Amino acid sequence: MEHINEEIDFLTSTVKGIAKQFGSDCEVVLLDLTQHEKYGSGLIVRIENGHVTGRKVGDTGTNLGLEVLRGTDQEGDKHNYLTKTKDGRMLRSTTMYIRNSEGKPIGCICINFDITSLMMAETSIKEFTDLNKINTDVKEVFVNNVNDVLALLIQEAQNHVGKPVAHMSKEDKIKGIKYLDEKGAFLIQKSGDKICEYYGISKYTLYNYLDTVRSTQGI
Repeated sequence: MEHINEEIDFLTSTVKGIAKQFGSDCEVVLLDLTQHEKYGSGLIVRIENGHVTGRKVGDTGTNLGLEVLRGTDQEGDKHNYLTKTKDGRMLRSTTMYIRNSEGKPIGCICINFDITSLMMAETSIKEFTDLNKINTDVKEVFVNNVNDVLALLIQEAQNHVGKPVAHMSKEDKIKGIKYLDEKGAFLIQKSGDKICEYYGISKYTLYNYLDTVRSTQGI
């Protein structure tokens, strides 16, 4: 292909197809680069969703086209780069060059996707999901009955002590019972029976441990 007009129907269809796929925030442009002497960085011959950058058919291309035409930029195609409109909206862009049999650029397709609203949405979502802004000290677990709550507290008490009950000393058990008392475990009906069973102690011992705990707290 020596001129984009040779495949203008296919190129026009491609431009429309990309724009339809990604919606009204996606501008897709076809530029003729063979008239750069007259139009500088190329002439826009097809454009979809031109409101994204405010351009229309007959307008010129960007500085990237100049660099490629001048030979300053030898790499050619540019994928997934960030640009900004004159009114400050952020675009995610890709530019793909069409070359003739000699490898010279004769046209290009440019895709400019306006991600401004997505970036604003991301910022709003982060307000709710940023763990650095969330109080992670509070532990709340949703269960179906109070026995599940007690089982959870007993497990947390073991984690707090840092060893299984079979290896706990008297002091360790008092530490665990203190944790349970602070978490309100003894407000649960018949919790004493389950806690005694877990720690392998009698109710008399449990009450002695509780007295020890509460006396140090001034309760």
